[in-house]
Amino acid sequence: MGLTKQSTGIEMLKKEFEIELESSDDIVVALAGNPNTGKSTVFNSLTGLNQHTGNWPGKTVSNAQGKYIFKDNQYVLVDLPGTYSLLANSVEEEIARDFICFGKPDATVVVTDATSLERNLNLVFQIIEITDKVVVCVNLMDEAKRKNISINLKRLENILGVPVVGTSARNGEGLEELKNTIKKVACGEIKTNPKKIIYDKNLENAIKEIQSHVQTLVGDKIDSRWMALRLIDGDYKLLKLMNDYINFDISKDEFLNKKLKSISINFEKENFKSEDLKDHIVSSIIKVGEDISKEVVTFQNKDHNEIDHKIDNILTSKIFGIPIMIAILGLVFWITIEGANAPSDLLAKGLFWIEAKLSNIFKFINTPNWLHDMLVLGIYRTLAWVVSVMLPPMAIFFPLFTLLEDLGYLPRVAFNLDYYFKKAGAHGKQALTMCMGFGCNAAGIISCRIIDSPRERLIAIITNNFVPCNGRFPILISLASIFIVNSTGIFRSLTATLSVLTSIVLGVVITLFISKLLSRTILKGLPSSFTLELPPYRKPQVGKIIVRSIFDRTLFVLARAVIVAAPAGLIIWAMANLIIGDASLLTHCAQFLNPFAQLLGMDGYILMAFILGLPANEIVIPILIMSYMSKGSMLELNSLLEMKQLFINNGWSWLTAICTMLFALNHWPCGTTLLTIRKETQSWKWTLISFLVPTITGIIICFIVAQGVRFFW
Repeated sequence: MGLTKQSTGIEMLKKEFEIELESSDDIVVALAGNPNTGKSTVFNSLTGLNQHTGNWPGKTVSNAQGKYIFKDNQYVLVDLPGTYSLLANSVEEEIARDFICFGKPDATVVVTDATSLERNLNLVFQIIEITDKVVVCVNLMDEAKRKNISINLKRLENILGVPVVGTSARNGEGLEELKNTIKKVACGEIKTNPKKIIYDKNLENAIKEIQSHVQTLVGDKIDSRWMALRLIDGDYKLLKLMNDYINFDISKDEFLNKKLKSISINFEKENFKSEDLKDHIVSSIIKVGEDISKEVVTFQNKDHNEIDHKIDNILTSKIFGIPIMIAILGLVFWITIEGANAPSDLLAKGLFWIEAKLSNIFKFINTPNWLHDMLVLGIYRTLAWVVSVMLPPMAIFFPLFTLLEDLGYLPRVAFNLDYYFKKAGAHGKQALTMCMGFGCNAAGIISCRIIDSPRERLIAIITNNFVPCNGRFPILISLASIFIVNSTGIFRSLTATLSVLTSIVLGVVITLFISKLLSRTILKGLPSSFTLELPPYRKPQVGKIIVRSIFDRTLFVLARAVIVAAPAGLIIWAMANLIIGDASLLTHCAQFLNPFAQLLGMDGYILMAFILGLPANEIVIPILIMSYMSKGSMLELNSLLEMKQLFINNGWSWLTAICTMLFALNHWPCGTTLLTIRKETQSWKWTLISFLVPTITGIIICFIVAQGVRFFW
């Protein structure tokens, strides 16, 4: 039987938390848990592909929602941000607390890690203090079994007073029992009796003093004991939210204010300092968690993490950590570069075969040449180029990147680079967002949501463009292959990989330098601390990795690129075909920019190719070839030798190639990335700054290199 909500509750869910309910019978389930507990795996396993991701209202933190049907009821599963507590020290903690507190979900599932249950119980107790409609999901039972860790789930359930279900979400084990238990808790078939934390005598007396009065004020809208504890703790952010959500304004209640002042005075008399109250609350919860863990968890092998520790001693060591990281990234890029060649060619042939058919259709219906050229050779050809060049590398890189993530290696990358980012005044998590930028800078910008500090998040967003995305790989690879090392076959792919790796190292150095500069100027501040958990190494699930990376990252980014590329194709065609005097508009613009471009070691056509390549870096080289050959549409040459000869005939040297590669590494973000920055920052000001910082940096670097070589050579 379904669960009926009051209309006010539905309105709040839709308006304040943007939860998509199809009817009043939908059952809303909150999914909470620490990071690295497999919470997202539980979410994906329950909802499948019936999910969508947006932002929490007014926040830049992801809001993932999904739906599933169980026994004729529809369940709306809300994946709350992974957090270690609900004490509102970060945006993620605020969101999780506010939704559980004021969103009034019909049930809250707390996902815990079977291999680290003691630490996870901290969040469990904080949640059951707020609501009694809780299901504890002890996930990763398969890993616990592999490490010879046994958990008495029945005993744990009796102690906590709420249902406990063991699962191995990666294998689908226990999920049916979990769904059944959620149904029973949400529909009231299971009456829970959550264990309450007993605090210090002074604190317990203080809670008793005001709890009954709080109960009369808030009724059943919120747990009165938890509310009393928060009032005593002086959580002023929460007090404001209470006024917003449940019309409870503490400032207007004289009796409650007098009681709170009296409690504060009594605390001082007993040497129970108010500023230490939060620490006392947390330590009490941790102590109870330790006692329960000792009672229900049995370690048959005390050294169950020894292998992980031995691997970490190598992967995170000061000597081997960075070289191994570079080698692994090099391997990923080599696989991406080599693997993308054949699919790109095949996709290009298919798309350009369609182009030929479209041309035949236009000719058959006697369409004017200008309309055919504009639509087919302009818009369609640009789209075909973007898709054929972007899709295969992303379809390879993102699954490989997600594989490293699933394996547990990416947190080790953040650990290795944390020291350097701290020195630069940035956040250690920026290392992860930077790595995501290798696949696509737009995806890297989105991943900056994991950084709590707004100042450090902005630094990560502004500097993400300094690492080359796969759209810039063709420029770097082509120019490195024909001007830096003239090689073919396997040597060409190795040369290409080394050129990309060198660009990455240079990009990281520039990222650190600019981060330091920003933290000393427009984004002053001290780097914040954060908890970096090194999760256990896990066997990746290849099938789910491919599906997740293709749908969540590859197609998402490609869709944005296509939206930007279509109108850009029209502009490129118009500039190449609009003749003024004896030359095209494109040629006039290139000649105008040429003096400035020469100072940077390039020419006007190269600079125009980068400007017209704003929608996607993949089309820079085709635009350049079109410009040099004075054609009306983008072209591709049959071999690198032809490209080299064309470039040399137009005045290129190895210095031109070097400066072009440097500018490819350091120039304005592509259109897709700019749209993403605007969406993530909700500010045109920071979007403009994100455009100007890499552009000015690229101009300065190219000028110094070009003039330096000309002076000394």
